[in-house]
Amino acid sequence: MNIVLFISTVLIWGTSWIAIAFQVGDVPAVVSIFYRFAISGIIFILSLAVLGKLVFPKRQDLPWIMLQACCLFSLNFICFYLAAGYITSGLIAVIFSLATLFNTLNARVFFGDRITPKVILACALGITGLVFLFGPDLFTKNNEEVLKGIALASLGTLFFSFGNMVSRHLSSRQVSPITANSWGMCLGAGVLLIIIQLTGIEISLPSHTSYWVALFYLAIAASVLGFTAYLMLLARIGSAQAAYTTVLFPIVALTISTFVEGYEWSVLSVFGLCLALGGNIVMFAKPKIKPVLTPGPVKP
Repeated sequence: MNIVLFISTVLIWGTSWIAIAFQVGDVPAVVSIFYRFAISGIIFILSLAVLGKLVFPKRQDLPWIMLQACCLFSLNFICFYLAAGYITSGLIAVIFSLATLFNTLNARVFFGDRITPKVILACALGITGLVFLFGPDLFTKNNEEVLKGIALASLGTLFFSFGNMVSRHLSSRQVSPITANSWGMCLGAGVLLIIIQLTGIEISLPSHTSYWVALFYLAIAASVLGFTAYLMLLARIGSAQAAYTTVLFPIVALTISTFVEGYEWSVLSVFGLCLALGGNIVMFAKPKIKPVLTPGPVKP
């Protein structure tokens, strides 16, 4: 089951980058994110209601679900979309892969988890691999723009990691990821709507078919299915291991870019891919169990 959740998360989120690219245009980023989570939240709630599995959260759990909504379904995406105005999506993916490191450190701070050498080595291999994959993006714009983009993407990744910690806490309170996600997406859409109203951003409707196709893919696949699979994985294997999906899904995005956008591979990018995959093997490799030798019968 864990491997199914892991692969599903990597493939769904890995393909979401192309969908996001189709949304860049006339509609402000905050409005696009609002559309995404308003649709996903409504679909999620209605689907659970039809199936008879809709669970209303307890009053004492609502503040935590609201906090998760801010970290996972609103503020983090605002940071990522704004960062895209300064740096390329490839570099944002590299920075987002730091979720493995942020989750490891935050799990230590909030839950007292031990940081093992295996996790450190896996994170180092994965992040170094992505630097080789996307390193040339560092030189596409001037330093000031790059620094702004890095700061925004790093803040978005930090919000994402905090959301992971909140989700883990909710799981310990016996709140399922499905319940937390369904209500959290609705609350996240509410937070985004408040931001839109306070900032005076105009809510516009695009006419491009590609935008709407991308929007519904992001709302249903990337949000409803992707976040549910990821947070279920987080509850089952822990935040550090689950966050390693963030290292692999940029590789999926890069593979798609090879066929759709004409990305050209180099020796360094192939080397980076090998490093990232090597980190994945290290993260999930099970230690060999040494056989326990029992003494034989003592001969007289």
